[in-house]
Amino acid sequence: VWLETRYLEVLNDGTDAQVSCYITAPSNVLQQLVCRIINSMSSLIVSDNEELVSNIISVECSDKEMKIPFPICITIPFAARYRGNYRDIMVKVSDINLQSSYLTPNSLEGIRGRYKGTCAAVKVYKLGIFSVVSCLKKESFTITKKGFTLKSSLDPRISLNYPPSVFSSTVLVQLKVQPVDPSLVMYLRTQHDTTYSVLATSPLIHVQHPATHRFQKPVTVFLPCSPHPDKKNLSSEIDHKRIPSATTNRIIPLYFNRTRSASTRKLGINAYESWKLLGFRSRDGGWFALDDVVVRPMQSGLISFELYEHLERFIVLYYSSIVDNGHLVSFVKSLEEAMLSSTACVVLSHQRDNPHKVVILVVPSKDLNHALKNLRLDGFRSPPEPSRQFQVREGEQLLFRFTGNIFASNNGKDYGKDYKLTFHFQRKLMLELQIKEVDEFGNYSCPHYKGTIVVFKVPKENIAPDLDPSLTLNENHCQLPICKLPLRLPKHEKFINRPRSTRRISADPLEALWDNLLHWLAEELLEENAESLSSSLPLRHTTVQLIKLKHPDDLTEQIHELLCFWKKSLPTSTDKLRLLARHLRKIGRNDLAEELKFKWENKVFTEPQQWLDMVAE
Repeated sequence: VWLETRYLEVLNDGTDAQVSCYITAPSNVLQQLVCRIINSMSSLIVSDNEELVSNIISVECSDKEMKIPFPICITIPFAARYRGNYRDIMVKVSDINLQSSYLTPNSLEGIRGRYKGTCAAVKVYKLGIFSVVSCLKKESFTITKKGFTLKSSLDPRISLNYPPSVFSSTVLVQLKVQPVDPSLVMYLRTQHDTTYSVLATSPLIHVQHPATHRFQKPVTVFLPCSPHPDKKNLSSEIDHKRIPSATTNRIIPLYFNRTRSASTRKLGINAYESWKLLGFRSRDGGWFALDDVVVRPMQSGLISFELYEHLERFIVLYYSSIVDNGHLVSFVKSLEEAMLSSTACVVLSHQRDNPHKVVILVVPSKDLNHALKNLRLDGFRSPPEPSRQFQVREGEQLLFRFTGNIFASNNGKDYGKDYKLTFHFQRKLMLELQIKEVDEFGNYSCPHYKGTIVVFKVPKENIAPDLDPSLTLNENHCQLPICKLPLRLPKHEKFINRPRSTRRISADPLEALWDNLLHWLAEELLEENAESLSSSLPLRHTTVQLIKLKHPDDLTEQIHELLCFWKKSLPTSTDKLRLLARHLRKIGRNDLAEELKFKWENKVFTEPQQWLDMVAE
């Protein structure tokens, strides 16, 4: 009997149990399958031009001898916030050696049982590690001996014309198109004075041919490459991470600084214009310029050229003056790196009712306002300014290190550890932590404890293939800090219950009256009066600070001890009552000065019983 079973997983981050996947298989097989969420290895699963949109699921059979009647159906929940004409949803299957293959989902269901999100369902013929990724859409074409004109369904302006007998046998060709944001090209021009004349590019084309089949004849390629792209088509060509405002939410304008004389140059001032084809082959060391290929302009912003050899990737640059090939290669490398990166920032916020609980978010810049709004709705304080923007690639890890007088814990017990998040553009990246002070007597001159969160970036190449998320990253694996966030924590309120019997009362009636009056005066003074009085009295600043440190949460005791210290520092012959009344008038409390004089002259105690008990002794 074939059944469908829902598998739940409880993660270590304190969140509720999640649905890892649904599996349809015979009932005896379902009882032996073990499903785990292993998001800690997401850096190793995701590849270039891919974006993770689901959990990483490991499916194993506890009975190694059981014969599973493949295919069985595995359905994985996912959430893709951004889709486009150039991207597709695929299920990625990886083995223990991280060798991967891709499956096209049979369906993308909206509701499955109690789960109301989207799910990707696939039939699988082996168990392993499964994930749902958003990747560049791949088109497959069969080229026969008769030839074929390969026309992309993503952009009809892109075509490859294979003449008859270009291959000696039938071959399969796969094509992927990666659009280039014109604003990204504009920004990179301003950063490299040697390539400022690059005005536009074609889309970046990924082509996969069988390595054993060489071109017997040249293949004619048609691409769009216009220095003035049609704005109506930009929305479909630009990758969802890129928006036209190159100086706001988008990428690298973190250090936007036009190079010398760049602002005075204008397009079209040089009559020279040309196109250059650049190709990529991994066996040849990467990108290189093809000087022997002539790029011909055509109508409607199209260009054409002939390929005599297979290229894994290629792109055409349009420029207005002579540029060295080395500079063009550097430009394309920077362009490709920027296309794989996103701009993000870190947001820190305290829970409104509990400042010891904080949340740390890593947010793509374009989603910042939405994330701040959701934080406020979830009961967190309006956060301070987010961190400065920084560039990060899909799958890179961010390490959060607490320094200063504050450290953090994710379980309320283990404090002092570093924490990490793996950046995925379409996944929610959040840490919920509890913080507390390292030294309760530290930061004594401040009303709060102070610390700093230092954020490091760990490139993917420095991440070891280890599934243990508790391992601490080596310091050498981290780059320099990409940003820092100040962290503050209000100091504890300390309630000290001092019994009345512990107070020392002098046997001298006048001293007892003084002590009684100073207690009364300390209770009557407001906080702003206390600050003014401490400034008015001839006391050292260090003395005032020590008294505040001794009674950090009891203003009355601070004022009382301050007045007692002042009184003891005066000579015996000094008219202390007259001098204290003068200081009270100086801070604007004439009422207290008059009442103090009245109580002294009439020997008025605020607690008469205490005076009677003392006299009786």
